[in-house]
Amino acid sequence: MSEHVVAFDDVTLQVTSHGPSDGALAVLLHGFPDTALTFRHLAPHLADLGYRVIVPSMRGYAPSSIASSQDYSVAALATDANRLHEYFGGDERAILVGHDWGSAAVYPALASDSQRWSRGVAMSVPPLAAMMSAFMSFDQLQRSWYMFFFQHPLSDMVVPLDNFALISRLWQSWSPGYESDLDVSAVVGALAGDVHLTAALSYYRAALAGPSADTVITARVAQTMAFASSVPPQPILYLHGENDGCISAASTDLVETMLAPGSRRVVISTAGHFLHLERPTEVHREIDLFLAEA
Repeated sequence: MSEHVVAFDDVTLQVTSHGPSDGALAVLLHGFPDTALTFRHLAPHLADLGYRVIVPSMRGYAPSSIASSQDYSVAALATDANRLHEYFGGDERAILVGHDWGSAAVYPALASDSQRWSRGVAMSVPPLAAMMSAFMSFDQLQRSWYMFFFQHPLSDMVVPLDNFALISRLWQSWSPGYESDLDVSAVVGALAGDVHLTAALSYYRAALAGPSADTVITARVAQTMAFASSVPPQPILYLHGENDGCISAASTDLVETMLAPGSRRVVISTAGHFLHLERPTEVHREIDLFLAEA
């Protein structure tokens, strides 16, 4: 395992790498409220398979920097993934894996720079069309209350109260029964300080309210943004927890119809939103089977 500091035009990412330097690239993207620690099981597993595994702390999450562009759109996250592929010398064998916001970034990253990636794995957040459909139901709107709360400046004050108690409650609600103290502690460290917390909340603000007046959208991000609702041409394995308290498994029933041939959806029994931490053996098995089909 080694650490890297990767400087792009508007952000500097702290990156951990695992596995052989000549292996096919695997980039792993985390979500909210989470950190790169979330891949502590999956990263070494993929390294054992021979992949060179790249795990960044996402833009705005310490020890990565905030974005000087103030851009926290899904297109910016996807562009970071494609730039990491380029920076680490990836080729057409590369795979992209994402959870939560990382999953949302997988789809436009694969679609916009399709020659870079052979396959994708997305967990816990389905393609945009499925999410938009889910928001038409009271059940999902009720689950997604926090997304709307985060639009208001009050959330900047409420989230850090009582040592980020709201973050702990989200983990408990989204993955019932999972012992999350280690993960929550890592999140508190990554979001401590107003600038990092605001950056994390800005993911939601960019998604629902669009770019702020201060946001600078670079040409490369604009190119990626054009693929926001495109269907990636590569096969994608979509994994979702049966007991996900954030996004209901039922809202992902039609995911396979929204993805390229060779894609499939698998619901992991008894798992919640953080399925890769709750049921790593089952998740690894499904990923292994999917990659073996390449």
